Amino acid sequence: MDEFNASKPIYLQLADRIHRQIISGELKAGEKLLSIRDMGIKYSMNPNTVQRAYSELEREGILETKRGQGTFVSERQDRLVLQRDKLKHDQIRQFVQVMQEMGYSAAEILSGLEEYLNKAEKGDE
Repeated sequence: MDEFNASKPIYLQLADRIHRQIISGELKAGEKLLSIRDMGIKYSMNPNTVQRAYSELEREGILETKRGQGTFVSERQDRLVLQRDKLKHDQIRQFVQVMQEMGYSAAEILSGLEEYLNKAEKGDE
């Protein structure tokens, strides 16, 4: 998933990517992130774009910058739990909105989701 799309500002896409890495546990609480310059090189983007993404996540309390040391994932578990719940809610809201736009009722969405999860649990998906 190294490609960015034109439908959303790149800094927000990078912030979302970092956010998901934290929520999934790929990046741990207290872990140091790549420097702004190195992150820019990794994703072939302007360092100002990376700075903007880091600033957005810092504003949300997900990242912390320690002067002279770098940028780190917050060690405040309460913030990370809140962000995890927010991400879950956002994803569910987007999913339901798309399904409703396609004409599915709440009951159809629920039964389809249950069917999918049951198959996935069995390894059929």
